Amino acid sequence: MKINKAAVIGGGSFGTVVANILADNEIETWQWLRDATIAESINTHQKNDKYLPDTPLNPALNATTELDEAIQGADVIFVSVPSRYVREVVSSFAAKLMPQQALVSTTKGIEPERFLLMSQVLEELCPANPVGVLSGPNLAKEIARRELAATVIASKNSDLRRNVQSGLSCSYFRVYASDDLYGVELSGALKNIYAIVSGFVAALGMGENSRSMIITRSLAEMSRFAVALGANPLTFLGLAGVGDLVVTCSSPLSRNYRVGYAIGEGKTLDEAVNSLGEVAEGVNTLRYVRAKAAELDIYMPLVMGAYEVLFNGADPRLVAQGLMSGDHASDVEFALPRSEI
Repeated sequence: MKINKAAVIGGGSFGTVVANILADNEIETWQWLRDATIAESINTHQKNDKYLPDTPLNPALNATTELDEAIQGADVIFVSVPSRYVREVVSSFAAKLMPQQALVSTTKGIEPERFLLMSQVLEELCPANPVGVLSGPNLAKEIARRELAATVIASKNSDLRRNVQSGLSCSYFRVYASDDLYGVELSGALKNIYAIVSGFVAALGMGENSRSMIITRSLAEMSRFAVALGANPLTFLGLAGVGDLVVTCSSPLSRNYRVGYAIGEGKTLDEAVNSLGEVAEGVNTLRYVRAKAAELDIYMPLVMGAYEVLFNGADPRLVAQGLMSGDHASDVEFALPRSEI
C-alpha cells in the first residue's frame, strides 16, 4: 500500500525537508511544530523562517501545532524531534495510533538511561506498529537546494521499506533499503562524535593525511562498537556508515563539526554550543557512548580522547596523537582480528 497521508513530527531543518519532498510527491503531508509562528509562516508564506529561510516550500504542505490533526489517518509518521524529546512527544499520541500506522525515526541520538536508540523507544511505546529508521549523508540545507543526495530506510518490515522508498524518492533524493535497523541507527548516532573530532583536526590545521587517518579510524571504531552491540559490520560500508561519516566529518554545514572546530579554536564547550544555536547531538552521545564502551571494555581511543577534551579541558591535539601511541591494531579487524596480529 502506498503512502496517501504522511505526518512529520518536528519543525527543524531535516523534518521540513522530508515534509517538503513528500508534499512535492503529491502525498497529503502534515507537519507538526511546537512554534505557532513557524507553523503560520509555512502555511501563509511557504517558508520555515527559522531553519530554512531561503527555501520555498510546497503550498500543499500543511503545518499545525495540533498533534492529533497531524497523525490522524497518517500511513507513516516521521519522528524528527531531538532525541531528548522523542519519548515525551511520542507518548502523547501513542495510544491513539492504529496498528497499520508506521513510525520512522530520523533522529540521530541515544536515550541515556538504558542506552536505547530511537527505534527502540518507538518499539517500546508503540509495540503494535511497524518501525523504521531514516539515516544517511543528509545535510538538510543541501537537500533543500535540491542537490543530489541519498539516504537509507532501515526496517524489518518490507512493506514499510518499499513505501518509504516510493514516497520519498525524487529526481534529487534517492532512498536505499536495509534490514539492519540497529546498525543504520547506530551509524547515525556515532558519527556525530567523530564529526566533533574532525572539527578539532580542521581547526588545528592538521594535514590531509591526518584527516584521512582520523576518518578511517573513526569508521573502525564505530563499527567495532556497533558490532559488539549486535549490528552487521557490512552496514558500515554503505551510505549510513562511511557515507554519513565522510560528509559529517568534512562539512562546515555539520553542527557537530562546527562544535569541534570552535573548541579547536580555543572556545569552551559552552561557548561552542551557544554560538551554534542548534542542537548538536554528538555532545550528549559522546557521554553515553564513552560510558557504554567502558562498561563493555571496547577499545575506543577517539571517544575517550574527545571526552577528555570536551569535559575535562584536555588539549585537542592529544586526540590525534593518542592514535600514534595506543595499542597496535589491525587495519580492518573484521578481516584480521587484533588477537591474530
